[in-house]
Amino acid sequence: MSKSILLLTPPFTQLNTPYPATAYIKGYLNTLGKTSFQADLGIKVILRIFSKKGLQKAFDRIAKQDISQLSSNSKRIFKLRDEYIQTIDPVIKFLQFDNPTIAYNICEGDFLPQASRFEQIDDLEWAFGTMGIQDKARHLATLYLEDLGDLIQEALDANFGFSRYAERLGRSAVSFDPLDEALEKGLSFTDEFLIEELEKEIQNANPSLVCFSVPFPGNLYGALRCGDYIKKHFPNIKVAMGGGYPNTELRSLQEPRVFRYVDFITLDDGERPLTSLLEYLDGEIDVSQLKRTFLLQDGKVEYINGSPLTDVPFSKTGTPDYSGLPIHQYLSVIEIANPMHRLWSDGRWNKLTMAHGCYWRKCTFCDISLDYIRNYDPISASLICDRIEDLVAQTGETGFHFVDEAAPPALMRELALEILKRKLKITWWTNIRFEERFTLDLCRLLKASGCIAVSGGLEVASDRLLEKMQKGVTVSQVARVAHNFTESGIMVHAYLMYGFPTQTAQETIDSLEMVRQLFMHNVLQSGFWHLFAMTSHAPIGLDPMSYQVIRTGPEKGLFADNDLSHEDPLGADHEMFSDGLKKALFNYMHGIGFDFSLQDWFDFRIPKTTVSPNFIFHAIQFEGYQVMKPNAKMVWLGNSPEMNTYQYTKKGKVIEAAKLVFENKSHKAEIKLSLKEAEWLMKLLPLLIPQQNKKEMTLKDFQEQYSDEGLGNFNQFVLSKTWQQLLQIGLVLV
Repeated sequence: MSKSILLLTPPFTQLNTPYPATAYIKGYLNTLGKTSFQADLGIKVILRIFSKKGLQKAFDRIAKQDISQLSSNSKRIFKLRDEYIQTIDPVIKFLQFDNPTIAYNICEGDFLPQASRFEQIDDLEWAFGTMGIQDKARHLATLYLEDLGDLIQEALDANFGFSRYAERLGRSAVSFDPLDEALEKGLSFTDEFLIEELEKEIQNANPSLVCFSVPFPGNLYGALRCGDYIKKHFPNIKVAMGGGYPNTELRSLQEPRVFRYVDFITLDDGERPLTSLLEYLDGEIDVSQLKRTFLLQDGKVEYINGSPLTDVPFSKTGTPDYSGLPIHQYLSVIEIANPMHRLWSDGRWNKLTMAHGCYWRKCTFCDISLDYIRNYDPISASLICDRIEDLVAQTGETGFHFVDEAAPPALMRELALEILKRKLKITWWTNIRFEERFTLDLCRLLKASGCIAVSGGLEVASDRLLEKMQKGVTVSQVARVAHNFTESGIMVHAYLMYGFPTQTAQETIDSLEMVRQLFMHNVLQSGFWHLFAMTSHAPIGLDPMSYQVIRTGPEKGLFADNDLSHEDPLGADHEMFSDGLKKALFNYMHGIGFDFSLQDWFDFRIPKTTVSPNFIFHAIQFEGYQVMKPNAKMVWLGNSPEMNTYQYTKKGKVIEAAKLVFENKSHKAEIKLSLKEAEWLMKLLPLLIPQQNKKEMTLKDFQEQYSDEGLGNFNQFVLSKTWQQLLQIGLVLV
């Protein structure tokens, strides 16, 4: 029997890029010399449904129903079925970055059939006016797909969704009953395509083990549906499940029925549990030596964690391997005009991680008790760049999304330097904490290395609540750090939270006022409000009374355990603020509504803000005293200058002087200085450009060289106009 392993992502995650879990595991299996295959069943199913044949099948199926029972919107789409069938293939090709000229037809307005999703395009010119015809066309094509998705959801499969499938069945599923009942029914319209694609992958790989990565609740039903098919048609194949959903929701699993669909469920990092599982299946170890694995023994769910081996160090897990995934068939869509969400859904991103876990791991609303947060394990910048180069060669894509919980500033600095040393031209973005260590100079270095955006948690813009969250930041600090990124040309997205325990109506409105000012001063460019959710693995969920909230449910069941309901007796009625907060933010992101009263966003009376109207302005003006650390690395981001000498007369004396001319990518600059200083800088600046196998010069080294050249008082030099000009043109201290 074949010993190959088949790694599958069930539907649905993202349309534009592969979810990276199977690529990470495949990369690790390569280091063990194991034969493995991988597939993203989500993109395969989407491309099958949204094709000429797929839509023909959908409309034929609907034609057999009572059309009169459909909504007016679905009736309209059904009547326009020929137009949809004729346009679907060229639209899909366009969203795959193929067939770009069709953008002109799409934007003319008479090419795509339109249903209810297009009702929002009244403001299209306002939102997309400066974005160009390709982007506008992709947004319209996205609306067109969403119309079709609405039809499928209403008429053929109530569980359908582009980025999730049957999510309601997996979310907060303390009981397995709803999932079990759904799986006992016949195949849905979507399931039919899913099972056909699964059959192809099994025939191709001939595996002895199929591993499903289930990152979200919206992937669970698809995984179990596939597991059901494998159990019934390929009983010799073992089925395992891991990923984000089991790691957070199934830690106290006791439900035996789930093992009708899978044989094993593993928790946390998958490398060591999978290694142990393979050894067990090969008869090399006893069942008692499995690692963090649930299975069914004598009709009872058992959790086995008897392996003496530690987890595989992050540096030893190998480079993610995307081979087998149809990189160039993913769909780049533009759903909404939120800049960070656009990055998420537009373009193809290689996913990498700088450090496993979170170096802060204190936030009280976060799952800091779980391995994926608690176990902090960074790798070297050199190894990260090795993986970057491998992935660029493998995928042909130079975009990278570092999926860290919070990328460490010191490692980001080293990564940026290594990227510059290797002269890599990549585009990247990541998640951060708004730390004071992100100085303007560090942000400029990150920008030079290809960083285009960062996202971080401002959460509730209230210092009292930020302290209660143990975020380790203040609103003023977030403003200054975000301003440093913005000034460097790096977009900043803020995760915003409302409904944190004990948050009052006053604090909610004051938080909105902070957000208004942050956007008004272009400190933030993107944001998204989330309602606080209490989870069973976060400090608040583990001890709600300490945070003055009362857990109200759900009762613990045999299946999932994560989302908790609660009452907040000291807080406001949080959900009533939802619409107003989101409406205000939408306007602020588009640069309008700053002069509106906060009351205008709500249809009920709110308290007046107590925040000074100039709070953020003053916060970003205050830079504080920048200590010049002797061990700070000096890096020159500009080009080597050209020196022109000249003479001038002062008090009857002819003086030799020089002008350094800098030709940088977007501008030209020049500095006038003494001939001796100019000659020294001509020799020195090229040495400050990052180079492989060469340590960066420190400020202390720089000062010693300055003194050795007999150029005068160094302290006066760093206060001089020349020094300030060097900083502006390309000198950074990091």
